[in-house]
Amino acid sequence: MAEKQLVEFTLEDGRKFLVEVEEPEDIDSSLERIALPSGRMITEAKQSFEAAIENIKPVVASISNKFKDLGPKEMEVKFGIKLSADAGAFITSVGGEVTFEITVKWSND
Repeated sequence: MAEKQLVEFTLEDGRKFLVEVEEPEDIDSSLERIALPSGRMITEAKQSFEAAIENIKPVVASISNKFKDLGPKEMEVKFGIKLSADAGAFITSVGGEVTFEITVKWSND
C-alpha cells in the first residue's frame, strides 16, 4: 500500500491548505520537504491550487461545447480529481478506467 504524504497548496490570496496524497514510488528530489511543528513532513506543491485546477478546465469546456448544439437547459459533469505535489491536479480513474458522469436536462418551455 502506498504511503501518504501531506502536500501544501497555496491559494491565490496567499492562504495555504494541506492535502493528503499518496506518495509516489519515485519521489521527485526537486520537491522541498519541510517539517510541521508536530514533526510530520510536508511537501510544498510546485504550483498553486488554482493553477493545478486550471489544467482540468479545457476538459470541462470540451464536454460542454459538444453538448451546446443540443440546447440543454442544464448540464452536469462529474469526475474524480486527484492532487499531486508535482503534477498538480489530474483526472483520476476508478478501477482502471476514467469515468465521466454527464447529466443533460431539457424542458418543454
